This record gives sequence, C-alpha cells and structure tokens, in this order.
Amino acid sequence: MQALPHHYHVTARATADGNVNLTAEGVAPLLSAPPVQFGGPGDQWSPEDLLTAAVADCFILTFRAIAKFNQLEWTSLECSATGTLDKDGRKTCFTAFEVNAKLEVPAGSDKEKAHQLLEKSEESCLVTNSLSAAVTLNAEVTAK
Repeated sequence: MQALPHHYHVTARATADGNVNLTAEGVAPLLSAPPVQFGGPGDQWSPEDLLTAAVADCFILTFRAIAKFNQLEWTSLECSATGTLDKDGRKTCFTAFEVNAKLEVPAGSDKEKAHQLLEKSEESCLVTNSLSAAVTLNAEVTAK
C-alpha cells in the first residue's frame, strides 16, 4: 500500500440533458443518470447506485485484505447492499445502509473466526467509515 494520503480524481461531464459521463485515468468511462425515483430512465447507474455499490465493493475488498492477513481460506463472498435515502431534518441524505454478506469457506474451517472477520471488515471499511449513515451487517457463513 502506498503511504497516505491518497487522492482520487474523477471528472464528470454533462450537457443540459442526457447522461453524465464519468471518467478517471486508466479506467473505462461510465455513464450515469438520475434513478427512476428522481425522474431518470432507470436503465443506467445513478449516483445513488454508485454510492451503494461502493459500500458493497469496499466491504468485499476490506474482507479480502483482512482474511489474507489472518490466513483465513475462503471460497466466495457475495455481498449485497441496500441504501436508504430519506429526510434527515431539512436535508435529503442516505440515513442507513444494510450490508448482507454470504461467505463460503472450505469444510472444516473455523466458521466463528470467519464471522468475526466479516464483522471486522464492516468496522474497517473506509467507505462506510466516511459516511454518516448507520450501517447494519447481516452475515452468514457456510462451509462446503
């Protein structure tokens, strides 16, 4: 890992109507639009989808690093996230995120240790640590 601080630069471009074109060096451009709830087409990524995706993605990447450090073998991890957008006083913001993680470990693995590492991943996720919304983790560990 590089020394902190890290800087991430993204450019968003748009006209009065249509998609927003998101670019960052070294990755493919991404188009976004408002979600259906805000009058968008509903067939593209929205800022709300991207933020919720960042929660799920960061959770998995954090778990991957923590599992490697703790020498936990695992087969697969599926993570779904639900973000709740609501009013908080006079402002509209995400008030909660629910993270549902399903981890599969090899037969004979320490399922309790795996569950603890999932919880540690939720506590260590830099995306959720950067948000003011409450985060709830529902974790399930199975062995095959």
